[in-house]
Amino acid sequence: MESPQKTKTGLNLPAGMNQTSLRLETFSSSFRGISSLSSPSKSTCSDRFIPCRSSSRLHAFDLQDKESTTPVKEGGNEAYSRLLKSELFGSDFASSCLSPAGKQGSASSPISPCTNMLRFKTDRSNSSPNSPFSPSILGNDNGHSSDSSPPPKPPRKVPKTPHKVLDAPSLQDDFYLNVVDWSSQNVLAVGLGTCVYLWTASNSKVTKLCDLGPNDSVCSLQWTREGSYISIGTSHGQVQVWDGTQCKRVRTMGGHQTRTGVLAWNSRILSSGSRDRNILQHDIRVQSDYVSKLVGHKSEVCGLKWSHDDRELASGGNDNQLLVWNNHSQQPILKLTEHTAAVKAITWSPHQSSLLASGGGTADRCIRFWNTTNGHQLNSIDTGSQVCNLAWSKNVNEIVSTHGYSQNQIMLWKYPSMAKVATLTGHSMRVLYLATSPDGQTIVTGAGDETLRFWNVFPSVKMQTPVKDTGLWSLGRTQIR
Repeated sequence: MESPQKTKTGLNLPAGMNQTSLRLETFSSSFRGISSLSSPSKSTCSDRFIPCRSSSRLHAFDLQDKESTTPVKEGGNEAYSRLLKSELFGSDFASSCLSPAGKQGSASSPISPCTNMLRFKTDRSNSSPNSPFSPSILGNDNGHSSDSSPPPKPPRKVPKTPHKVLDAPSLQDDFYLNVVDWSSQNVLAVGLGTCVYLWTASNSKVTKLCDLGPNDSVCSLQWTREGSYISIGTSHGQVQVWDGTQCKRVRTMGGHQTRTGVLAWNSRILSSGSRDRNILQHDIRVQSDYVSKLVGHKSEVCGLKWSHDDRELASGGNDNQLLVWNNHSQQPILKLTEHTAAVKAITWSPHQSSLLASGGGTADRCIRFWNTTNGHQLNSIDTGSQVCNLAWSKNVNEIVSTHGYSQNQIMLWKYPSMAKVATLTGHSMRVLYLATSPDGQTIVTGAGDETLRFWNVFPSVKMQTPVKDTGLWSLGRTQIR
């Protein structure tokens, strides 16, 4: 076997190949020009050019905050910068960075007049005020680019019309009554005159629960939390307890001298408020009609709500007072007197303990928020009309309020900002009654116009989107009896 040829250059060439067939291309003249500009102390042939860091003008690209203290080699730096800029940005850019005389415009400033070279942040001073994208026009005064901030979240869409309407003949137009309630088993109870009707939401079935007779009338309704039993307050001052499934009366309790206009259950106690200004605590496990009497209001009790932890009871009256009671005392622990009209609308926050909201009547028109731990008023919002009812959503931190004189509207608020989410209209008279569905997405409102209207106002717990209409609901108008 022949051995490979050994050339004078020290290369081992395969058989059949001589030195003339192997030609090494030399670098372009421009590259040799760059190599000569680096001017190392000894000329060395190399396959790449590595500039000396000490002779690089890093401040021209905002890569240095201070000028380099290394002595600048005359001529080499400027030629290298021009050539590099020409390769990166084009030949026109390199020539524009010099003065007409071919020299640097200022000895103390960088060669390039472009202050945004290799920067992400825009110089605010160079933005045109006439540009439609000027930060001053867009309102970005925080010094950050508008691209870095997320786009504003679109407001949640709430349907402006009810998805179902029920006729409710003989639904009373009385501010001090509470004759609509929705159970945890999805059954709506409505008091119409002397009768109580049950409407099952899953199949729209209507059942007549009871008839109190021609000499009595229904003044209040309240389901137990389990949804099996319902309490009824009458105009004679009685409190009746019925089995909603069997349509059978379980218990009748007295104690009030006149009509019982409001009822409230906690886990085991039923509280009733009356025009006789008293609040009675009933325990159906004992034989007596009531176990305690709470005296504090000077006029009819029209609002009553237990806190979610069963520790506190809030009561509102026609004496413009909001009182807070606990389980251990027969005297109110708080007397809140800032309202200037009757306090019927009361709701506790399901998201924060000791947070209470109340609404005043025509002369007050305000929704007020209270910390019941210390009795401080946290906020007050003038709604512009009589506040008839309040309900706090368990799905989201929002509140719905119904109103009477003079706008008869339903309003949805975001807490704690109290920004309006939606305003719903449709009732022609005061919206005196309000109840929430067990899933927390739908509300039903009742008014003196003898209609019940169903609205999808709150999102679900998981989806956080508006509830879509299901096959269970009809857009038609039907009667509840």
